[in-house]
Amino acid sequence: MAKFLDSMIGFNNISDGDIHMNLISEGVNRILKNLDEISFEGQRVLVTGGAGFLGTWLCNVLVRQNADVVCVDNLASGLESNISNLKSFDNFRFVRHDISQPILFDEKIDVVMHLASRASPLEFDKFPIQIIKANTLGTWIALGIAKKHRSKLLYTSTSEVYGDAEVTPTPETYNGNVNPVGIRGCYDESKRAGEAICMAYIRQHGIDVRIARIFNTYGPLMRAEGVYGRVVPRFIDQALNNKPMTIFGDGKQTRSFCYVTDQIEGLMRLAWMEEAENEVINIGNPVEKTVMELAEMVREITGSNSSFEFYPLPQDDPRKRCPDISKARKFLKWEPEINLEEGLKKTIDWFGSLD
Repeated sequence: MAKFLDSMIGFNNISDGDIHMNLISEGVNRILKNLDEISFEGQRVLVTGGAGFLGTWLCNVLVRQNADVVCVDNLASGLESNISNLKSFDNFRFVRHDISQPILFDEKIDVVMHLASRASPLEFDKFPIQIIKANTLGTWIALGIAKKHRSKLLYTSTSEVYGDAEVTPTPETYNGNVNPVGIRGCYDESKRAGEAICMAYIRQHGIDVRIARIFNTYGPLMRAEGVYGRVVPRFIDQALNNKPMTIFGDGKQTRSFCYVTDQIEGLMRLAWMEEAENEVINIGNPVEKTVMELAEMVREITGSNSSFEFYPLPQDDPRKRCPDISKARKFLKWEPEINLEEGLKKTIDWFGSLD
C-alpha cells in the first residue's frame, strides 16, 4: 500500500503538481472518504471491462482498498494505458479476454462487477454484434462465474433500457419505450436482455445480483476521439480547439449528467450494501439539463470561440433523460455531490492536461 500511495495511485514519474494526476488522485480519495467503512479489502473482485472509463476508476479504488483485483478486458474500447499504472501491484492482475467467450477462474472470486460493453451511441451502427454479445453472452458468462463461486454480481445496465421515456423523472418501475429494430436497439435491447438473464439466475440459482441503471456519466478518463466521443467529451474537445460544437436536433433534448466519482461511489455502495441484494437501482444525477445548456456551459468555462452547428437528431434519440433516485437514497444512502459546473471544470482540466 505504501508503494501505491508513493506513486499517487500508481502512476509513475508524475509530479505532485501535475493536473492530470491530481484529478485522478483527488477523485479516488473523495470516493474512499465517502465510502468510509465500505471496503472490499481482502476480497477477490473480478472487473470485466476494467480498462474502460468506469472500469479503470473502479480498479483504482479497489486496489486502494487492498482488494485482489482481476481486470478482464479485450481492449476493444478500453485502453491498456488506463491500467498500466496498476500492473506493478501484487493485488492487481490484467487478463486480456473477450468476456463473450468462456473463461474459468480456479481461484475463489468473491465479487463480479460486469461492466464490459461498448457504450457510445456513435458505435451502435459500427459494432452492433459485439455490443449484443457483451451484454448477453458476456452477462451469461459473468453470471456463470458468480454461480460457480457463489459470489455477488454487479451488472451495469443503463438508462437506455427506458428508451424515450414517457415518465420523467423515471423510476425503476417504468418498463420502457424502446424500439427493438432501431439503430439503438443493439444496446438498449441487449442491456434489457442482460437484466432478464440476471433475474433468471436470481430466480433459478439464487445468485445475489444487483443491477445498476446508469445515467450519462462523465469525467476524466473518458475518450473524446472518433466513435468513442460522447456528448460531454466531444463538446469539450471541440471547445478547447475552437472547433464548431456539433449539436444534434435543436438541443432542447435533456440529459442528467453524473460526475464519475459520484457514479463510482454509487456502484460500490450497490455492490456492497446487504439491503441492495437483487435490487434494480438508478444511479445518476437527478438534475436535468438541455444539451444546449450543456454546450453553452462548456463554451463559457473554456472561454472558447466555438460556434454551434446543428445536425439532424439520430433515430430514437431520447427527448428526456432524468432518473428518479429515491431507491438509491433509500437502499444505498447515496446521492450525487458534484454539480455540473464543478464536474465540467474538472473534466475540462483533464482534457486540457492531455496536450
